Amino acid sequence: MVVGAGIVGASVAYHAARAGAAVTLVDAGRPGGGVTADSFAWVGSFGVLNSPAAGPAAAGLRIGATDEYRRLEAELPGLPVAWTGSLSWRAGESAPEVRPGQEIVDAATAAALEPNLRQPPDWAVWAPGDAAVDSVGVTERLIAGARDHGAQIHPDTPVTAVRRDAEGRVAGVETPAGPLPAATVVLAAGAATAALGAPLGVSVPVDPSPATLFRFHAPAGLVRTLVNTQDFDLRQVAEDRIIAAADSPEHTLAAIRSTFRGAESVELLSSRVGRRPMPADGEPIIGPVAEVPGLYLAVMHAAIALAPTAGRLIAQELVNGSTEPALTRCRLDRF
Repeated sequence: MVVGAGIVGASVAYHAARAGAAVTLVDAGRPGGGVTADSFAWVGSFGVLNSPAAGPAAAGLRIGATDEYRRLEAELPGLPVAWTGSLSWRAGESAPEVRPGQEIVDAATAAALEPNLRQPPDWAVWAPGDAAVDSVGVTERLIAGARDHGAQIHPDTPVTAVRRDAEGRVAGVETPAGPLPAATVVLAAGAATAALGAPLGVSVPVDPSPATLFRFHAPAGLVRTLVNTQDFDLRQVAEDRIIAAADSPEHTLAAIRSTFRGAESVELLSSRVGRRPMPADGEPIIGPVAEVPGLYLAVMHAAIALAPTAGRLIAQELVNGSTEPALTRCRLDRF
């Protein structure tokens, strides 16, 4: 059983069901309706110029993240992924060292990639293999794939507690509609994972971390790539819509209008603050809990990028009984 139908839980359910496991997926709301829906959903170089460096565990899982999405595209036709590439720069700074999959481009190339730039930067980091995903659409497609492989899906079913038998082993979960039996329970409930673990005597050091996402009405084709500057992460998500991960709606709107020609008509439509699950050390918490046989944790930051890899590896541990080397640094007992 998987508790939480965000993109991580959906990925675990899909990969486990595809591997032949009997899977039940339970969520208090609708699939992808939590923090998954509030993600900027950048897969690839992750804003290399302004994001904190990933620790060794997260960095190891991020390697090949785009390849994992390519794999899912082949397995799940119609997966909503846009391979736009990303363009990042900082005004007034010198060009940084690039990472694999990136290159430094000049102003002319930046202008060709983003034709509406008012003042193309002297340099930019171009990552042609980067992608943007429709995080809710991917989650829904993963769940549909899980269902195709026999998984049972229970939306709008809050889990109030994890059940244990007389020997202390996991026996399923409690819900308002009654108990659901299971010999293994994967907690992939984001920031709510800590509250579900606490009655079992399991301390999961994860807290909600706010992240603001702005949605704007915008002209078609205003932004062509994933754009990362000191002011925002920005991308076009529909013919008349762009989204930005940033701090201030007023500052972001002003920055968009000053950065792009034709942006005078851009208007703020909505602002949402998501509650990202942030482990205490920033690294994913993935793996079995020795003190509670049958309990398995799957909670992480950068879930959109990590979900395909994490779901595949978690399913291998659960179904095959293997110990995946890429997950050994993610265990709860490191705290």
